[in-house]
Amino acid sequence: MKNLVWIGCALMVIACQTERPADAAKPALLSLDGKPYYYQPSSPKALHKLDSAVAVARQRLAADSSEENFIWLGRRYAYRYQYDSAMLTFDAGLKKYPGSFKLYRHRGHRHITLRHFDLAAADLESAARLMRGAALETEPDGIPNAINQPLSSTQFNVWYHLGLAYYLQGNFEQARAAYDSCMRVSINDDLLTATVDWLYMTHRRLNHKKEAEELLHQITDKMTIIENESYYRRLRMYQGFLQPEDVLKVGPGDPDADLSLATQGYGVGNWYLVNGDTVKALNIYRQVTDGKHFSAFGFIASEADLLRLGTNN
Repeated sequence: MKNLVWIGCALMVIACQTERPADAAKPALLSLDGKPYYYQPSSPKALHKLDSAVAVARQRLAADSSEENFIWLGRRYAYRYQYDSAMLTFDAGLKKYPGSFKLYRHRGHRHITLRHFDLAAADLESAARLMRGAALETEPDGIPNAINQPLSSTQFNVWYHLGLAYYLQGNFEQARAAYDSCMRVSINDDLLTATVDWLYMTHRRLNHKKEAEELLHQITDKMTIIENESYYRRLRMYQGFLQPEDVLKVGPGDPDADLSLATQGYGVGNWYLVNGDTVKALNIYRQVTDGKHFSAFGFIASEADLLRLGTNN
């Protein structure tokens, strides 16, 4: 009964937060060293589209408090950079559906965004435990890819994000184990390239150079890549087919050079770091964290490494 009352109150708070405009003066989140980051919409049209999606998701949850509707409202809030509302939504969903590995998966992801790496790992560990034995289930995309076909499963995303949560804490042995599990559910070329990239970096951090190099044998020029071209290019760089400057290069037609740097920069910076060129690595990390895409995993990882190395300022 108490849970039902709590859920009802949470839904009322969620509704009130949606009905009033987001406070532009309030940061979306804080960096690991306390720097505020603010959401900067690309255009009024883009902002309206995000707000409309939140409103639709809220209406659907009000009409039917299903597990999926809690997930989608939380996801829509997160895409709108309203992370407090997203977390409140996931909290309410887990009160009603305490056995939902999907809700733990999404809340864990947003704990990573918020730099709560220990809480992220705890949520994703819960998701991994609860999903044990479940059939692979395709996860719907929030932003459709080029073929309008989701490529990943919930199981993939649980292991992938759990590996990342450990990696960002510097727990590389635990990250390796999580990514090994992720490899078993990396069932297409896009998923394989994403997992191999992070597992390669993890092995290099553990000074497992032989194991890292063996992973690269799975990456070929015959692969069909739909979403993860950035990971594929980094892997080809590790193999020696591309130079770091080629991977970092942003073309004149790139619609968002800053996002491209956030996406590629961390992998290249890490490459320099594990190969002994700390100065170049730190310079790239700083370029990434001077950008605006503070929710990108490459941005977060750059931030974490700068702090870990004691050179975040």
